[in-house]
Amino acid sequence: MSKYLVVTHQTALSPALQRKVKSLVTEDAAAEFAVLVPEAPGITYTWEGETVGGAKERAEAAKALLEETAGARVFRTATGAQEPLQAIADELRMHPGYDILVICTLPPGISRWLKLDLLHRAERKFGLRVIHVVADAPSPARP
Repeated sequence: MSKYLVVTHQTALSPALQRKVKSLVTEDAAAEFAVLVPEAPGITYTWEGETVGGAKERAEAAKALLEETAGARVFRTATGAQEPLQAIADELRMHPGYDILVICTLPPGISRWLKLDLLHRAERKFGLRVIHVVADAPSPARP
């Protein structure tokens, strides 16, 4: 049984991530997953006096979708620091025991995380295998 930390943000609900998690569950039915969504810079709002970030909602939505469509056992959702490498470091420090990182990004050219070399930096810093999932680019908004 492997414990996977799925790191995602804009791509949290992507079909590519669902397919990858489903294939991991097929390989190891006892696999467990946690979903980590770093906060987006400046994207928070208030509701009934509380500051609420979209990251928590996205993490919960991803959990529900991965459980439903991929048959994944998601034991935890979390939000983290805006800087994804720091968010991963915090999660690994506070909740050790992950075996593999699954990092889902937008395609090259538009992915901020790829421009930050997140995949290689995470692999070097944490010594964990990194599985990269590339989600489709978001559709442009229609007028």
